[in-house]
Amino acid sequence: MPKDIYHKLQYVTALRKPRKELSEEILATPSLFPDLLKACFAEDNKTSTKACWVLEFVCKEKLEWILPYTDTFIDNIPKLKADGAIRSTGKVYELLCEYYFSKQQNPVRKSLTEEQLGKIAETCFDWLIGNEKVAVKAYAMRCLFLLGKKFQWIYPELQLVLQQGYTQHSAAYRSRAKHILDKIREIEVDGNRLIE
Repeated sequence: MPKDIYHKLQYVTALRKPRKELSEEILATPSLFPDLLKACFAEDNKTSTKACWVLEFVCKEKLEWILPYTDTFIDNIPKLKADGAIRSTGKVYELLCEYYFSKQQNPVRKSLTEEQLGKIAETCFDWLIGNEKVAVKAYAMRCLFLLGKKFQWIYPELQLVLQQGYTQHSAAYRSRAKHILDKIREIEVDGNRLIE
């Protein structure tokens, strides 16, 4: 891993300010972005988590920067172990899905392939049925709701998973699950579903 980014990540903490400061430095120096992405998948969970925290901030500003690395990003996310890293990459997944299904033409919509979207869906289902924190499950629900507009198989599976998990999870989970289930019902009633 490049020493420079590793050195910078040592000063990142869970506080918003240090994360934001490093993300601003990377936004001002785009050549650091590939090294940040590599650091996200470092074997050291602490480094990986810090890098993912910063990546989330960068992607909120410049999501298109991840597009040349989409395969690497998507293929490595299931290997993440640390809760903080998974939460931040879940947010990036949510951003990718929101941009893909936006009514405006954008680079994300032109770049993501059906295969990549399918892999995102698989990971999101794994997060939903696994032992992830509620925030990650909420990101997964939102992504799957959006992806269900493209893939017909998603809504029946998503409804089943959410209904089965409803009584086993917290009030926050149940609230988000109810919201997603209601939105799926609205789409099914309207018949306005598939995005080409």
